[in-house]
Amino acid sequence: MATASLYRRTLPSPPAIDFASSEGKQLFLEAVQSGTMEGFFKLISYFQTQSEPAYCGLASLAMVLNALAIDPGRKWKGPWRWFDESMLDCCEPLEKVKATGISFGKLVCLAHCSGAKVDAFRTSQSTVDDFRKYVISCSTSDGCHVISSYHRGTFKQTGTGHFSPIGGFHAGKDMALILDVARFKYPPHWVPLTLLWEAMDTIDGDSGLPRGFMLISRLDRAPALLYTLSCKHESWMSIAKYFVDDVPCLLKSEDVKDIKNVLSVILSSLPTHFREFINWVVEVRRREEDDDQNLSQEEKGRLASKEEVLKQMQEISLHKHVQDFLSSEKSCRKTIFTRTENEDYLPEIAADVCCQGAGLLSGISGSSQFSCCQETGVKYFNVNGVKPVTMVSGTVVNGSGQQGVDVLVPSSQSELSCCGSDPTSDVGVYQASNDVLSLLTALLLALPPETWSGIKEEKLLQEVRSLVSTENLPTLLQEEVLHLRGQLQLLKRCVENKVEEDLGAPLF
Repeated sequence: MATASLYRRTLPSPPAIDFASSEGKQLFLEAVQSGTMEGFFKLISYFQTQSEPAYCGLASLAMVLNALAIDPGRKWKGPWRWFDESMLDCCEPLEKVKATGISFGKLVCLAHCSGAKVDAFRTSQSTVDDFRKYVISCSTSDGCHVISSYHRGTFKQTGTGHFSPIGGFHAGKDMALILDVARFKYPPHWVPLTLLWEAMDTIDGDSGLPRGFMLISRLDRAPALLYTLSCKHESWMSIAKYFVDDVPCLLKSEDVKDIKNVLSVILSSLPTHFREFINWVVEVRRREEDDDQNLSQEEKGRLASKEEVLKQMQEISLHKHVQDFLSSEKSCRKTIFTRTENEDYLPEIAADVCCQGAGLLSGISGSSQFSCCQETGVKYFNVNGVKPVTMVSGTVVNGSGQQGVDVLVPSSQSELSCCGSDPTSDVGVYQASNDVLSLLTALLLALPPETWSGIKEEKLLQEVRSLVSTENLPTLLQEEVLHLRGQLQLLKRCVENKVEEDLGAPLF
């Protein structure tokens, strides 16, 4: 028997008041006059309907991220960087979200991973009076937005758990405006704030925990400039476990005597697929055939910041220790990042980068559906007298056509090459050696401070702690490291199945 189709639902009123009704309009006008609708205008400018019945959490988050003008740092479609539900594929696979929705804790985790500042509270961790204060605070500003997790049954609506942003507040009536992202079902509507609290103060059957609300705003700093963690690869959990659990145990069990021993313990046992776990944050664009060196001011600005972070990283003592470790023949052979001396693998790197870039431009994650087989190469040039720029270029071919892709990458040169690579090669300065040194240095800095406590030799322990301390790092580098550390902490909570409980735990 075929399932009957549905065209919207009648909004139960009371308790809700339709935003577009006469009473709803009057509430809106009064709230505007009282100044508690400031957040509404940004949200309504980016209002969207969830594209899947179970995507309410993703649609709510995408709407808020776009309203806050948070740059996702990667392409959506064409040349545009934009948050869409399909872009929110971290923390929980999209197919799983499509089937069963997303939990409150996983949505909080996803908001963090997307570069937002998040303060989350279950009803067991807050009060209705606190909630009202937060709603008023965000409603009188366009720099903060509230996403509520509630049970529809409290409002006599069909369905169960649901996410939607709160668009405003009417102080006189003590009512909140819910911008329901399931617009195919119910329109935006006003509800009594105390009743909304009751709807949130219900138990989510999947987690066994109360629902709640989250406050989302912009970070004071920019998201990652150079590196970001990926939890899309099937083995990301085992890799995260290696860093947060196995490395401290290894350092505790091994009798390390010097810095080289410490690096050997950590780097010689790096898990498979580690390169896919930590990704470069790159600038990807379609190739402009008439002038492929014409960079926008925005591109120049971001590249300059990346160059500065690389420069700062190469000037710290830890970078020199990593460099010395990787320069030894024995260490190079053990490290999964390196190849044999006679193997020319830069074309492979360029091809892989181009394929990934084409995937981003086409909205497809990964590069398996593309084949970079024409004109793949690396260019090195100056732009208007500013710092040198490295551009990996290629023509990407798939079954339906081809596409020219340029990927802009940081171009700081390394004084030492690993395993015999020549730093003066005519392919420019995009070298695996420099990539390895910077990546591993960033990783070691980002490991949680307690990682090193297992080192038995007190003098060595103090030396290591001094090398990995973030307190005296330059600002840009410190922010990059703390971002990576925060991501590791989030993944640690996922591995330990604590993402639902540790909502308020500090990331750094």
